[in-house]
Amino acid sequence: MSALLIKSFQAAAAVAAFRFVKFAAPAADRSVAQANAATSPLVGVSDSMGAPQGGLADVIQAGLAEVRLGGTVSAGDFLTADADGRGIKCVPAAGEVRVYGAVAQAPGVADDIIPVLVGIGVLTPA
Repeated sequence: MSALLIKSFQAAAAVAAFRFVKFAAPAADRSVAQANAATSPLVGVSDSMGAPQGGLADVIQAGLAEVRLGGTVSAGDFLTADADGRGIKCVPAAGEVRVYGAVAQAPGVADDIIPVLVGIGVLTPA
């Protein structure tokens, strides 16, 4: 993959490989944890190594990366995190801002690892 920006962050909890990560305590520090919802404050995608609790997690914040999927997606779908940090299609929800962390570059199904273009944004309710 050709990541443009990779930063190391201390892992507040264990982070698996190829998962969306979020700031664990955004008001307190820059530590990260595996994302667990479509509303998580995403930082980027963990690399192939992941990180143990207290270790350093290399997080791809821009460019090409790979994400393990939590469901079926199509190429071009905006992806967000499921409860285990896996990529799922980001779908707007009434009254709730959804955070996406990447755009799928290939179709896939649950547990596939696909290429993605990392870029963080939000979908707001209509």
